Amino acid sequence: MISALTRLADWSARTPKRLWLIAFALFFALAGSWSAASPLGSSPDEHAHFIRAAAVARGQIGGTQVMVPHTVAGIEGQFAEAGVQLPEWYRNLPTMHECYSWHQSRPASCAPSLGSSEKIVQATTAAGRYHPAYYLATGWPSLLVDGPKGLYLMRFVSALLCSALLASAVVTAAEWRRRSLAMLGVLAAATPMTLYMAGMVNPSGGEIAAGILVWTALLAIVLSPDPRLLNRRLARLGIGGLVLINIRPLGLIWFAGAVFFCLLLTQRRGVLGSVLRRKALWMWTALLGLATAGALFWAARHPDNSKISIPDSLTAGVAAKRTLGNTEVYVRQMLGFFGWLDTPAPALMYVVWMAVLGTLAALALVYGRTREVVAVFGMLAAIVLVPVAAQASEAERIGMVWQGRYLLPFAVGLPLMAVLICATRAPERGFRWRRLVGFAVAGLALANAASFYWTLRRFTVGTSGSWVATHAHWAPPGGWVLWTGVYTLAAFAIVVAALLPDREPVAPQPPDLETPSPGRYARVPEPA
Repeated sequence: MISALTRLADWSARTPKRLWLIAFALFFALAGSWSAASPLGSSPDEHAHFIRAAAVARGQIGGTQVMVPHTVAGIEGQFAEAGVQLPEWYRNLPTMHECYSWHQSRPASCAPSLGSSEKIVQATTAAGRYHPAYYLATGWPSLLVDGPKGLYLMRFVSALLCSALLASAVVTAAEWRRRSLAMLGVLAAATPMTLYMAGMVNPSGGEIAAGILVWTALLAIVLSPDPRLLNRRLARLGIGGLVLINIRPLGLIWFAGAVFFCLLLTQRRGVLGSVLRRKALWMWTALLGLATAGALFWAARHPDNSKISIPDSLTAGVAAKRTLGNTEVYVRQMLGFFGWLDTPAPALMYVVWMAVLGTLAALALVYGRTREVVAVFGMLAAIVLVPVAAQASEAERIGMVWQGRYLLPFAVGLPLMAVLICATRAPERGFRWRRLVGFAVAGLALANAASFYWTLRRFTVGTSGSWVATHAHWAPPGGWVLWTGVYTLAAFAIVVAALLPDREPVAPQPPDLETPSPGRYARVPEPA
């Protein structure tokens, strides 16, 4: 059985194009299942992103500022939103989730109808200050199909874009000689929360997927240098960076953080020199520079003019202390906290994912050299301290609003860094690496499928309903059985990618040798 799966994995990775297409199809099955099986507006702020995307698709890049009363994290205020002109039924989106969100025992069947009025009225969105690129890419289906079908199509477009980024990360990982370990890193980084957000209309999905691609490409460049593959790796890095920087202002910080830690890992002489001599590097650097300037200009022209009544007791020190105490909550949110952060994944998922991540980090500390150990500890510290610093600096202006998914585009670097350190430094004999990878990816697949079913059960019958939703009060298009089956099959099918046999080492080439990229994967030497 294992040998048959290994042969299947080897066949799937025979060419980069074939592996990309297979990985893309499987990731789209996962993210698309979340798209189809989640009630409309059931993810954080999705109604605002629906309205923003539909408006941008209609040429309304900005909007009229409208002050809307809101209560966020227990703090009342007048929030500056963008007023746009859309069909009247869009104004019903903000209230669709309210009857069941934060009421876990209630299924989504209580949600009101969207309506069908096509009268053009003003709708408001809290996402009006965000860069329009993501919304332009996802909002165009609303021009073709009205009502819920158009909203589901917008979700599927978001899932397609994120799946393309994740598939590119898989292809990059497959270029390593010890590629089963590299694949494990990608699968561990693609947490259930990553796939969930990829299937929603929310820029967080694309931001996280782009973060995985950026980290994978950067680590491949510095830890597994191959001049024949450098141009394509720079292209993937550039594409991931463009997406990351153009989605949110924080994207520039996450990109800079990934570059910093990857440079810290660089120990092999000549690697940076070889990269700096490539014309492709300077081309992508120029594009990223233009994207950065554009993103900063957009952010400067669209400040947040909200007026929030922050209590005097919420000082920077108090916010930092509270955030540090919430570290475990933020970690769980990065792994899987669905709905409006009111539907945690089953305990099985947290146990399995943390066991895999902890094992990988520990092995990287055991086998890594000094700078690599420093980098791993630095990543662990950053995952804890970045939210503390962010909340302390902003609490007196916007309150306690941090969520774990905000850090996920950066935090995905930890498992990727850990497996690539092990793949580079650890001896191939003396430790059963293949068995570790096999058990790890099987556990991740099981935990992933359990998270999907647990969340879907919450929406269909509520947490107080039966364990098997035989009498569902709410059902997604196609039924819950269909999407549970699709998700489970895809979750276990993608595990086959981690069974790829390692490549045989060949004689190393000079680091600055200019060699055209091969049509098929070349056998890549293991770095010293």
